[in-house]
Amino acid sequence: MKNIAILGSTGSIGTQTLEIVSEQGDINVVAMSCGRNITLFEQQIRKYLPKVVAVWDEKDALELRTKISDLSVEVYSGMDGLITVATAEQAEYVVTAIVGMIGIRPTVAAIEAGKKIALANKETLVTAGHIIMPLAKKYHVPILPVDSEHSAIFQSLNGEQNNPISKILLTASGGPFRGKDKAFLSQVKLADALKHPNWAMGKKITIDSSTLVNKGLEVMEARWLFDVDYDQIQVVVHPQSVIHSAVEYEDGAVIAQLGTPDMRLPIQYALYYPDRRPLSGKRLDLFALHELTFEKPDPETFEGLALAYQAMRTGGSQPTVFNAANEKAVALFLEEKISYLTITEIIREAMEEIPTIQNPNLDEIIETEQQTYEFIRNRW
Repeated sequence: MKNIAILGSTGSIGTQTLEIVSEQGDINVVAMSCGRNITLFEQQIRKYLPKVVAVWDEKDALELRTKISDLSVEVYSGMDGLITVATAEQAEYVVTAIVGMIGIRPTVAAIEAGKKIALANKETLVTAGHIIMPLAKKYHVPILPVDSEHSAIFQSLNGEQNNPISKILLTASGGPFRGKDKAFLSQVKLADALKHPNWAMGKKITIDSSTLVNKGLEVMEARWLFDVDYDQIQVVVHPQSVIHSAVEYEDGAVIAQLGTPDMRLPIQYALYYPDRRPLSGKRLDLFALHELTFEKPDPETFEGLALAYQAMRTGGSQPTVFNAANEKAVALFLEEKISYLTITEIIREAMEEIPTIQNPNLDEIIETEQQTYEFIRNRW
């Protein structure tokens, strides 16, 4: 029986993780956290019976304690609550499915507690990869990627540990606006941006996919996960989302992972690595595919990708500025307070205005995040 903790159980990755728990039958959820969806969280608690849970707001914690007073469950709140869930004594794995930089401190705490990390919170490595990866090495903790692209790379590296990587081919669907120009993007509405052609994801990551900001974040994450230079990571637009990513080796061989777009596969692979388990769902039918196509990304139209590379090359705290500015800009767009193209405008201006700290510590990363938020609040 595997014991796991889930940070962000009511989100897209969290709910799909729980689907795997139900299907496999040999995973025990000992701790969970959620943001504000108390109704769904209560249902999850009653079904999976964790010992420890956390919500962000203390008012929600009070409400939840009343709702589940008939159960033997400890309820916590705030950052201390997230850390309590991440370090739950019985948990062997921590699934970091929480969205945003709020996931960094619980991940650090989980690593220091010796937990295996099933990583779905890309902001952890984007902003603090220089801290997280050495820490994981120090505590002999594996970082098991849950993003479909990074899982595909991870799978393509199996058995090749002694062979240097020549290039990582990081695939992107291109999102709902692939092939469009800026004139088209200037007219995009919220409902349009939330229609991803292939994947079922949360709202924030769906918007990030449409702007290609998400792909920029994934490049940053891949740099830390697989210890390669940015120039060794090539973004490839692949509209069919069948090849989830690939690795090219020094002899020219390219090894890829293919499959249908189903996030449960990388989640389950991380939880059972190195073993594979049966998984329900649609199988890849090569005869029905007809063709696989590949295109170069358009960083001029999709400026978010270009800005991501700029942040990477600057380094230091610049990726934190990029990430924090995008978080706030996407939130404003989801509230329909700004236009679609203003998302990248906000990111660009924040990167120009916020000073870069080289080799920032954890406190400086959080301070940079807050400084970026404050800049945007004052500007928009």
